[in-house]
Amino acid sequence: MKPVDKKEGLLQVIIETPAGSRNKFAFDPDQGIFGLKKVLPAGMVFPYDFGFLPQTLAPDGDPIDVLLLMDEPAFPGCAVKARLIGVIEGEQLDGKEKIRNDRLVAVAEVNHMYANIRKLKDLPEKWLKELQDFFVNYHNLEGKKYKLLGCKGEEAAMRLIKEAQQAI
Repeated sequence: MKPVDKKEGLLQVIIETPAGSRNKFAFDPDQGIFGLKKVLPAGMVFPYDFGFLPQTLAPDGDPIDVLLLMDEPAFPGCAVKARLIGVIEGEQLDGKEKIRNDRLVAVAEVNHMYANIRKLKDLPEKWLKELQDFFVNYHNLEGKKYKLLGCKGEEAAMRLIKEAQQAI
């Protein structure tokens, strides 16, 4: 499958870090493997599966990030077909440099729990608030500040994908 299958309306998300993990994994393109990047403090875990969209380059220098909603955690390197529902726009401050760090939000094509989620607005506001808190705390651990800029729908997310594909 291509990273973006326009005909079927699906993305191919590659999982880096599974939901419920304290371990943060990252793909090393030079070696073609997933390596352990860091470990979150006790009591803090990744709330959802996190991955990336292959053949893209986001402003932070990595492939564009994807937060994936699915029933059970996957594993690093697993390819999951998913439908795009929106984007959480964010900005991180690394020293004095502001870097966009948006996260696409997608739903696994094969699932039960999120089967009726078709757009970001289908998720509760409390969910977005908790996710914002996670990103703020996660970046604080790295000595960076994170600011949520807003949440937008599938059209805005597709524009980011196109930009990230052209950036390669």
